[in-house]
Amino acid sequence: MRLAGRTALVTGASRKRGIGFAVAAELADLGASIVLHHHAAHDVEQYGAADELDDLLATLRRRLRPGAELAEVSGDLGSVHGPRAVIAAAAAAAGHLDVLVCNHAHGGDAVSLRTMTAEALDSHWQVDTRSTLLLTQAFAEQHDGRRGGRVVWMTSGQGLGPMSDNLAYAVAKAALAGATASVAAELAESQVLLNTVNPGPVNTGYLDDAPEAFRAQFPQHRLGRPEDPARLIAWLASDDGEWMVGQVLHSEGGFRR
Repeated sequence: MRLAGRTALVTGASRKRGIGFAVAAELADLGASIVLHHHAAHDVEQYGAADELDDLLATLRRRLRPGAELAEVSGDLGSVHGPRAVIAAAAAAAGHLDVLVCNHAHGGDAVSLRTMTAEALDSHWQVDTRSTLLLTQAFAEQHDGRRGGRVVWMTSGQGLGPMSDNLAYAVAKAALAGATASVAAELAESQVLLNTVNPGPVNTGYLDDAPEAFRAQFPQHRLGRPEDPARLIAWLASDDGEWMVGQVLHSEGGFRR
């Protein structure tokens, strides 16, 4: 119950197999109230279907501890005003927000340098980078300085090896990693602690058919599971993680590139 009495907004948490949903469930296990952000239109576009919201909420509700509450908000974070609207809706639904986990990301436009377009770059910048900064700004404005303010950004392994076939995504996520120390220093003045997590290769469905040779690149001979980075993020959100500030943490299970 280390997060009892605190409320967390988790963005991009509308897929049961996704990291965002695993984070929401882990935070709920620790006693937090949860605001689940979803954007079904993106899931339908990228994955062909969206999980049933009622089923997601029912599953998450079973993880809640006594006294904790659950709410949901929708919103297109790629729009200019979407991030501030999501924070406002979440605060209206649940009251003060203590924790923000920016898990959302644009799932399309996997391009290389040869196939790169301005549209692909803009799409990833708007969703992956700009919206995360705007969400963080709006979150900090509603934070009242009480203990337990936390923000977690999500990056990727773009600094550890090439991601040449997903360049627009890698560039957008690299911007977050690069801005972590600067934003964390400013937020810490108002008792909000920011860290960034690279979850590494996590099987959220796209690695179901991964060959054994790929699995062998992990010392434990298994793929990452959504629960793996979720446990790290939950620790960062708790008082136990309060001495970790402005860091980019790699939760990759020793992945060998």
